[in-house]
Amino acid sequence: MPKLKIDGKEIEVPAGLNVLQACELAGVEIPRFCYHERLSVAGNCRMCLVELKPGPPKPAASCAMPVAEGQEVFTNTPMVRKAREGVMEFLLINHPLDCPICDQGGECDLQDQSMAYGVGRSRFDENKRAVKDKDLGPLVETHMTRCIHCTRCIRFSTEVAGVEEMGATGRGEHMEVGTYIEKCLTSELSANIIDLCPVGALTSKPYAFAARPWELARTETVDVMDAVGSNIRVDTRGTAVMRVLPVLNEDINEEWISDKTRYACDGLRRQRLDTPFVRRDGALSPANWDEAFAAIVSRLRGMDGAKIAAIAGDLADAEAMCALKDLMEGLGSPNVDCRQDGAALGGGARSGWLFNTTIAGIENADAVLIVGSDPRREAPIINARIRKRWLRGGFKAGVVGPNIDLTYSTEHLGAGPQTLKEIADGSHPFCGTLKAAEKPMIVVGQGALARADGAAVLAAARKIAEDCGAVTDDWNGFNVLHRAAARVGGLELGLLPGMGGRDVASILDGASKGEIDAVYLLGADEIPMERLGKAFVIYQGHHGDAGAHRADVILPGAAYTEKNATYVNTEGRAQRGRRAVFPPGEAREDWTILRALSDPLGCKLPYDDIFALRRRMAGISPVFDEIGLAVPAEWGAFGTAGAMDDASFATPIANFYMTDPVSRASETMAACSRAVLGLGREATGTDG
Repeated sequence: MPKLKIDGKEIEVPAGLNVLQACELAGVEIPRFCYHERLSVAGNCRMCLVELKPGPPKPAASCAMPVAEGQEVFTNTPMVRKAREGVMEFLLINHPLDCPICDQGGECDLQDQSMAYGVGRSRFDENKRAVKDKDLGPLVETHMTRCIHCTRCIRFSTEVAGVEEMGATGRGEHMEVGTYIEKCLTSELSANIIDLCPVGALTSKPYAFAARPWELARTETVDVMDAVGSNIRVDTRGTAVMRVLPVLNEDINEEWISDKTRYACDGLRRQRLDTPFVRRDGALSPANWDEAFAAIVSRLRGMDGAKIAAIAGDLADAEAMCALKDLMEGLGSPNVDCRQDGAALGGGARSGWLFNTTIAGIENADAVLIVGSDPRREAPIINARIRKRWLRGGFKAGVVGPNIDLTYSTEHLGAGPQTLKEIADGSHPFCGTLKAAEKPMIVVGQGALARADGAAVLAAARKIAEDCGAVTDDWNGFNVLHRAAARVGGLELGLLPGMGGRDVASILDGASKGEIDAVYLLGADEIPMERLGKAFVIYQGHHGDAGAHRADVILPGAAYTEKNATYVNTEGRAQRGRRAVFPPGEAREDWTILRALSDPLGCKLPYDDIFALRRRMAGISPVFDEIGLAVPAEWGAFGTAGAMDDASFATPIANFYMTDPVSRASETMAACSRAVLGLGREATGTDG
């Protein structure tokens, strides 16, 4: 480890760092625009100049200069100050005086650094240049005259997102950043370039001129648009969610979020359920809570528990699911399920439904077999991690399922179970790749598990993991990739059919045959509602989606930004979501609705506050006592060996931008569906 002096202070740093990183370790702030620790070094802006001895007789760019033994670094000499002032003066030559109207105002690196390192005057008397704005689609607004050519957006799109759509044309002051041929950005991570842009050249199009940063209240919480559990910050003004931004978490999302996570929030203002409804004479009519509860009690009281069923949806929080499970037990019903898609998960060892490697652990793998999954659309953040590992080299990826572009090189092994059988019996050539790897990884998606033969597919994947050495004392490379934020929490709480109970498919079959008389839908909108037959349907949720249209009684719940709740991500990490705004109208937090309903039903739940409920959850699974930690699972038996269908695995997501009630209500996501996927207004369910 080389030793060097920074402003007279001796420090020892790991080999391979650059001078800028060494200065950061020493607690010395170095200004920069183009440098970013997660991107390659460009050395464009020259703002990070320092003086080096021994070294050149002029300032050196610290981001591009490696540390060396005995080096002396000076960050605040007259030479350095003069050089930085000169660089800042050049950067501001063509920059427009847009600060009062710029959406970046108050959060702008250029503003901050011009205050700290600028001279406060300009000697440039020539005409400023102007650059035509680019149309990058419905998410990113461009003001390219402000661009300082840091190329962060280009490097992010190429290196992290893996979609080489952005670049630069021209030289010198004629250089322009854009997409060469004007087109919409198609990456699922595209809007992260807004956060990376150090000036106001790239801003949020849906958020344009909506608010100033000092007007907003900030709440750190958890995303539920997929099962990754990305850490986010929800910015609100009054009762409105204005925007969603990423929060740094090295173990999960680093500092990125998907476009759906960032922009589906406008769906929280549309098609909301804000009052109870009761179906009278074939039509839903507004009601108060007492009337809604009375309608439910009149139908459920005295009903045989075997004729009552409950299904938890993909956005349900753990508190609500625990209360639902306890309510169904109080009513004597074993018919409870949290697997809307019918995935063959649960009932065995925890390791059979978790992403055991952990998201950060992907970077330690050296081979991956992806079975029936499209991680680019199901979990863009996890796909970016796999790409990050692939970029380092020495990493091979094989895919069984649809042959799709995952932004990194893959070997398409086959389309379905036949290929999986060959890998499981050791006859496929890719077996050699997995066995030669020190830390192989298997990723099984819902496209392989949400089938009639899902249990057999799971068993085959388990056999492959054991045979190829993916499960050892210090490494578990078997992973299930979920796409529903509620799924792992529901499995941990045991929201599965009890003794003699029905799963989702059997509940729907029983309802259509008249064997199930009442169905409680906790935000469950992804099932075929026409198969509920003549059953009495109670829908508890926050949007007027498919379940609300079929319901006989609607109980308005709270969305994820409107409640204090717990979610468990795909790797089994329990995290707390925090309330940013209150639910609209008469809507209430979901667990409180179930607790209130249990009283008139005669099976009062034994908790009156969220702390008692969370103690109950921790009693069911220790995961809920380890907030923020991915609790490892013991390897055990899961899956059921058997015959597999010959049908190819299919991707479970047809439209990345619309997968749940919130995103389906979002105008921005509808615009993305039209611009990126070419879906018309009829397909997106919007009128403009």
